[in-house]
Amino acid sequence: MMDIARPKIEGSIAVGENKRRIGFAEFGSASGRPVVWLHGTPGARRQIPTEAREYAATHGIRLIGLDRPGVGSSTPHRYVNVAEFADDFATVADALGIEEFAVIGLSGGGPYALAVSHAMPERVVAAGILGGVAPTVGPDAIGGGAMRIGTLLAPAVRVAGAPIGQVLSAILGVARPIADPAISIYGRLSPQADREILARPEFRAMFLDDLLHGGSRRMEAPFADVVVFARDWGFRVGDVNVPVRWWHGDHDHIIPYFHGEHMVNLLPDAKLFELAGESHISTLHMATDILEELGAIWDQPRAIR
Repeated sequence: MMDIARPKIEGSIAVGENKRRIGFAEFGSASGRPVVWLHGTPGARRQIPTEAREYAATHGIRLIGLDRPGVGSSTPHRYVNVAEFADDFATVADALGIEEFAVIGLSGGGPYALAVSHAMPERVVAAGILGGVAPTVGPDAIGGGAMRIGTLLAPAVRVAGAPIGQVLSAILGVARPIADPAISIYGRLSPQADREILARPEFRAMFLDDLLHGGSRRMEAPFADVVVFARDWGFRVGDVNVPVRWWHGDHDHIIPYFHGEHMVNLLPDAKLFELAGESHISTLHMATDILEELGAIWDQPRAIR
């Protein structure tokens, strides 16, 4: 595995009444503008492209990746709904001394980024969503895509998800040598744009780094995401009033492009960037563009954002 920028700081913070833990990893400048990156499903705190880590270091950005419960150094936990995540996020932000920040959500991190933006509009400067998941139930729902299957399986996953995740995690724990070939196999089964990005050594290194530091329960968290995504999120998309910028590949085979259009139409202050020819994973090469766009919003007076 090629060398990539490692976190400047890595640890976990106590959250909730039972003192669960949420893991984090910091890159870039310790005194820079805070940008919190919420990983996809599956993923963990290090699922941040090398280019974004380097951009943060050279442009004075404090880039922070957060685990969700059950992955990395975070305690397993199932939220009642997506909105509940914002309470844990606020605790982590306070503990890290962060008052104002931008938030980025990749794929399954998208709903959580919107939840934080809804709960803390006075603290969130802007949100960037990359191929984000859309609601499957309630007045904001839209059908199709991978979550169509997830919604059908959610009742069974609520019962069997954790045990299945434990087995998969145990397999990964003793099968590290097969991680790199597994990424190659996934790439061969994916659309061309995803195959191309997985062939780039820096992106393979990032995925391997994240996979191998995902913790002993790394595969339980995706099942928890599926369950909570299949419920009402606990807030209306149209009530998210912070600036949102949304990037979506028009060849996305997991979260269809029309889901991005649907979400941007619901959001009161949003702009959609169509990524021609791009699929799902391949859009990660837009990470530096997202950081630049959110920085431009930050530079504007709050009254006109």
